[in-house]
Amino acid sequence: MTGARVGSALTDEQAAVRDLVEEFAAEEVRPNAAEADETETFPEDVWDGLAELGLTGLTVPEEYGGFGADKTTYAVVNEALAHGSLAVATALSVHCLATSCIAEFGTEAQREAWLPEMAETGRPVGMFCLSEPQAGSNPAQMATTATYDPEADEYVLNGEKQWITNGRRGGVAIVFAKAAGEGDADSDELDDAITQFLVPADTDGFEVGKKEEKLGLRASDTTGITFDDCRVPAENRLTEEGKGLSAAFRTLTEGRIGIAAQAVGVAQAALDEATSYAEEREQFDRPIGDIQTIRHKLAEMSTDVSAARLLVREACRQAEAGEDYRVAASKAKYRASEAAMSVTNEAVQIHGGYGYTTEFDVERLYRDAKITEIYEGTTEIQKTIIARGVFGE
Repeated sequence: MTGARVGSALTDEQAAVRDLVEEFAAEEVRPNAAEADETETFPEDVWDGLAELGLTGLTVPEEYGGFGADKTTYAVVNEALAHGSLAVATALSVHCLATSCIAEFGTEAQREAWLPEMAETGRPVGMFCLSEPQAGSNPAQMATTATYDPEADEYVLNGEKQWITNGRRGGVAIVFAKAAGEGDADSDELDDAITQFLVPADTDGFEVGKKEEKLGLRASDTTGITFDDCRVPAENRLTEEGKGLSAAFRTLTEGRIGIAAQAVGVAQAALDEATSYAEEREQFDRPIGDIQTIRHKLAEMSTDVSAARLLVREACRQAEAGEDYRVAASKAKYRASEAAMSVTNEAVQIHGGYGYTTEFDVERLYRDAKITEIYEGTTEIQKTIIARGVFGE
């Protein structure tokens, strides 16, 4: 990646991981990204390659066979993978959300049962089920319920989740539902009872919906999931009743660093493509890269990428220092996703008519970039969090 070295200093180990993933992305991910996008098929051989590199255990503690990556390493891996394919990076980041939830909130038995295999082989693939058709940016309004059956010592899940990455590929889901203790499904306290559950995909009543047809990120399968009297053992509960929403917000804050890094990777890829094209494409008897207008575009694009990367690194620094990094993560996510959109737009413009065709990668990068302004919290949500920080709220 042309500008990947611009940013706050990495340790030798972090730089080595970055270099390894950049090489893998360049050799194994990027060459097949266009075909995977066109056929809307996830490259399972690439997933197996990620497992061989230990990346499917990126957020799994070392004692369970994982990588135990710090936030900066997590960010550079996401950036490098997204430079090759945002669909692949997204699938991995959601898998990591699932393993992070098990590692942080699960019991010792749950960690031992799930994490080693998810780290070593990348399977079962993890899912994160929070959003619903009527509860996206405001998950507190979710309608999915988990009614406790004391005789069976089980929870019965009913409801619908939406925008589930790895929906068809996934083997285990982290599911958030309003728990009704002792079978009281009509409790007035349900709004404060959001709870986190670990649900295998082969559980009766776990129904995967149709695959969404999307503007971008086409190689990543996105589905809805319905729970129809889906019975889950009480031992599969990850948090105490009512503690799930705060757990979700903590997980999403961590995940925003990854999404911000992915946005940087997409923007860097578009900048690299535009720079190469400007060096090769000739108009008026000279490369268009010699034309001041084009040079100024590239200068602005490069600056935007570097600034976004620095915001990501600052969020990582705060997280690793044990500081409250919620605002920093939102700033990184907001600015990096804006940069991804603006840089990919300019990359298409520099390519002219060719940029509007599938012959060049910038068309796909432009389509993919949009989702970084939406998932893991929309731009509007990030601005709300940042504004609270401004006012010290």
